[in-house]
Amino acid sequence: MQDVRVIGHRGAASLAPENTLASIRKAFETGATWVEIDVSVTNDGSLVIFHDDTLERCSNGKGLLEEASWDYLKSLDAGSWFDPIFSQERIPSLLDAVQLIQSLGMGLNLEIKYEGSDYPRIVDPTLALLNKYWQEPDMLVISSFNHGALLRCRALQCRYPLGQLYEGIPANWESELRAINAYSLHCDYSQLSYKQAKAIKSAGYQLYCYTANEPELVAKHWAWGMDAIITDNPPAFLS
Repeated sequence: MQDVRVIGHRGAASLAPENTLASIRKAFETGATWVEIDVSVTNDGSLVIFHDDTLERCSNGKGLLEEASWDYLKSLDAGSWFDPIFSQERIPSLLDAVQLIQSLGMGLNLEIKYEGSDYPRIVDPTLALLNKYWQEPDMLVISSFNHGALLRCRALQCRYPLGQLYEGIPANWESELRAINAYSLHCDYSQLSYKQAKAIKSAGYQLYCYTANEPELVAKHWAWGMDAIITDNPPAFLS
């Protein structure tokens, strides 16, 4: 895979409304070559780029995302909460985001946001869309906190690298990564220890940390073997 050290979190979430096309463009403008975004599924099976379970924080909508239809979601203002200049931003579909990211020549860390156990509901259509529209398999990593969703990806012979997401790293991390034939482990930088980092790297995995927005917070993590930082503020790490 392309050597990547800085991944824009939800696009460039400190510079534009997160998980919007504007945020992806802003990450590109700062010089980031990769972005991380979240894919969720609606009540009518549509795949959308959105992080929260509820709509209130990042749009003018109300209620649960999983109970909303795509027709409702695409009518919402997903930018004014961040700044009125983004009032025309809408919640993107996964296809919208995939097409923009590829047109910019960027890599993608796509996080599957799903807490349920009926993994095929989101995994199967996500992989089908990526297989149809994503052109560079080595420029995409699929990650999730949901281990079952990643097992489903592997069962479907997913051709993209897989990354297991954690906050604090559990004792059984190595068996979970082996089970999905993982490429990478993604974790909260503030909960990572030197010993864990060395073990992860010794086991042969890429180590991605989130979400530090000031370089001094992860200065030691680079020395520990961290391969990439996922950050709301790409310019701070690209200067």
